[in-house]
Amino acid sequence: MSGFWQRFSKIIQLTFITLVLWAIFDVVAALMFYSMVLLFLIIRHIRHRAALDRWLQTSELDASTIPHGSGTWGDLFASLARFVRSHSQSQQRLSLALQRMQNATSAMPEGIVILDEVNRIEWCNPMAAQHLGIVLAVDTGQQITYLVRELQFVDYLSTRDYSNPLVLKQSRHNKLILSLQLVPYGVKQKLLISRDITRFENIETMRRDFIANISHELRTPLTVIVGFLEILSDEKKPKAEMYKQALALMSEQAMRMQRLIEDLLILSRLESAQHLVSDKCVDVVQMLNAIYHEAKSLSGGRHQIKLNLTSDAQLSGSQDELRSAFSNLVSNAIRYTPDGGEVTINWAIQNGQGLFSVQDSGIGIDPKHIPRLTERFYRVDSSRSRETGGTGLGLAIVKHVLNRHQAQLQIESKAGKGSRFEVWFPGKRLINKSSSAL
Repeated sequence: MSGFWQRFSKIIQLTFITLVLWAIFDVVAALMFYSMVLLFLIIRHIRHRAALDRWLQTSELDASTIPHGSGTWGDLFASLARFVRSHSQSQQRLSLALQRMQNATSAMPEGIVILDEVNRIEWCNPMAAQHLGIVLAVDTGQQITYLVRELQFVDYLSTRDYSNPLVLKQSRHNKLILSLQLVPYGVKQKLLISRDITRFENIETMRRDFIANISHELRTPLTVIVGFLEILSDEKKPKAEMYKQALALMSEQAMRMQRLIEDLLILSRLESAQHLVSDKCVDVVQMLNAIYHEAKSLSGGRHQIKLNLTSDAQLSGSQDELRSAFSNLVSNAIRYTPDGGEVTINWAIQNGQGLFSVQDSGIGIDPKHIPRLTERFYRVDSSRSRETGGTGLGLAIVKHVLNRHQAQLQIESKAGKGSRFEVWFPGKRLINKSSSAL
């Protein structure tokens, strides 16, 4: 039976009892009984309603604190308790889903900012706070343009064309380059997605510089070769002296291009992740003796070259790669040391590490150039580098070889006072010669 019919049947019962009393006694007694019952029901109704009001005014609407009642009010309180429990469970599920969403977005490598219809910040993840300098506790409700003040971004917002991302260099972070893209969703809300593309932009810059540098490096020898070929082809009977001179210069420039291509191939092989170091026992003393004689031949008696070997320890690594790195450092020292200067090659063990060093009394390097020396084609003095026959890739090769052998390069130099290049090998790369012979 429905609640309505239950209440209606009770009214019929009360009316029937009143009529019975009227028939037995009189109308006054019947009306007094009827009035007393109605008064009791009104008082109970007022008391239950006051209890409901007190519960509704509490800060937390908890099902366990809902008042108890009887009759219709009991049914009402029971229904209300079921509703509150269901609502509470729904709230918990929503809170859990929101927490999972926030945890997931917080773990994302991209920055996420939720903006309302007028571009005010509603929420952001930690990566967006790092990218854009947002302090969520302070900046919630602020316009995003208060924090990202670049005119490019303001224009991007106003045009409402979000099909392509905006590449922006953050003024707060001098070296941070961001890709920003707005994605509309929901009811006039937007997601601002930020990505740190600094590394990719640097790689693209390196690619452009590499193409420009390699084009420039190849253009000069090709110009010389093509120029002499044109001269020789125009001459019906070229003089023997001019012919000999042209062949010598063309051969020199061809060798220069060959060295450049060989260095590029070496760099490509060293940078290949699939090409692992083939660790073998490298006799450093024997290798340095061979490099010492090559250095004397390269110098042609113009320099005083010394070899100091205070240890016979060997290295675990690639013979070809280590020889290339050591030879580059020694040949650079000879090229940049004026005639009559001194170049010293050292091999020793210090503090449990292997130390290979090359010291010269050459022209030296201004300290401001030292951090960039191992970059491809970076030259302190471009004209002098080309005069000495360098490709601009020697120290880049050295850096990659040493990285593959867990070694560190340290450079000390002062302009006009010579340079010292030190290579430190970790103890795990050292092999005691006496133990290796057993």
